[in-house]
Amino acid sequence: MAEQTFKLPDIGEGIAEAELADWLVKVGDIVQEDDPICEVTTDKATVEIPASVSGRVTWLGGKPGDVMAVGGDLIRIETDSAAPVAEKPAEDAPKEDPRPESEPAAKAGPKADPKPEPKSEPSRPRPARADAPAAMVANAAGRPLAAPSVRGKAREMGIDLRRVRGTGPAGRILHEDLEDFLAHGAIPAAGPGRVQRTATEEIPVTGVRRAISQKMQEAKRRVPHFSIIEEVEVEALEDLRAALNRQYGEKRGKLTLLPFILRALSEAVQDHPEVNAHFDDDAGIVTRHAALHAGIATQTDQGLMVPVVRHAEAMSLWEQAAEIRRLSEAARSRRASPKDLTGSTITITSLGPLGALATTPIINRPEVAIVGINKMVVRPVWNGMAFMPKRMMNLSCSFDHRVVDGWVAAEFVATMKRLIEVPAMLFLEGHDD
Repeated sequence: MAEQTFKLPDIGEGIAEAELADWLVKVGDIVQEDDPICEVTTDKATVEIPASVSGRVTWLGGKPGDVMAVGGDLIRIETDSAAPVAEKPAEDAPKEDPRPESEPAAKAGPKADPKPEPKSEPSRPRPARADAPAAMVANAAGRPLAAPSVRGKAREMGIDLRRVRGTGPAGRILHEDLEDFLAHGAIPAAGPGRVQRTATEEIPVTGVRRAISQKMQEAKRRVPHFSIIEEVEVEALEDLRAALNRQYGEKRGKLTLLPFILRALSEAVQDHPEVNAHFDDDAGIVTRHAALHAGIATQTDQGLMVPVVRHAEAMSLWEQAAEIRRLSEAARSRRASPKDLTGSTITITSLGPLGALATTPIINRPEVAIVGINKMVVRPVWNGMAFMPKRMMNLSCSFDHRVVDGWVAAEFVATMKRLIEVPAMLFLEGHDD
């Protein structure tokens, strides 16, 4: 029997440390090689760390929220080639008691019992087993193992996660487990009439949420923002989008509004390179970029992430649409690589149909501008003779006033407005300087 200590591995992109987001195992658990053992979070993504060997967990190197250095001690696993660490029992084991042996050989004694008594034999429950009793499996902090989205859904459904059996890896509670919990007769308790709510909940700001809060705080503290909000008619653009989707949607995929905004942005930054730039305020250097690496602000269960459409200026509308879909799905499923989440030169943010009439988005530092898309509404518009119903949308753009002057920002927004309102200009070949 041997105990091995494993280090926090290098997760790429020159990252020197990561925050321990959650343990997926606890001391005493039996893990198999490549089973996920924990989640760590950088300022770019959340990554699952797999087990390097099979064995029993004997020590955990920190608690959720701790910041750990790459190469630091992460976990210790006791391995023994003679120990039955596999999930399935040996072929000659009794069928009525298929549980793996969970106590060390020294404790059980060298003598084998020919007549085992399962009811009185101490054993550690395996949370991932489908036939296990409904028991809560906790993380190192004592909370049930569940993703933030599952916790939120449980709160909405009035379910106490401590009463739910998890069927995911290491006993993690899944969305399906909540539905199964309700389907088998467990109904959320409802109080008689209206009652006072007095409960409180303390939520540690950790993981991606902590990284987001730090970045937003630093951006507002160091960047003197100013915003310009402009009304844009999208009647012609929406007609064009609908026509393209009717003709090519089945073969190439449906186009949303976002690829058209991205195309307009790729044209506008040629005339206004001041906004497609980074400002290193420590060094006092502004770097303007010819390439358009557009960050697409994306809401996920873990919080706001900004995957990057690289070289958007060289893509067709459908290529942009496909890349936006790929990146959004990767970010929401936490499969986005560090490369997918770095290197943006300007960011687009949109709340879709839930958006307000106007917003004042915060710049994704060290960028110097951000383009906000607000929801589309039908408004009466005066055409010189009468009011006509038109589909309208507001652009909300914020700028770093240290780098971008008000006049330059106004010209940039006017260019975006012109390209969106006359979408034929998006497809002109070449570009006049």
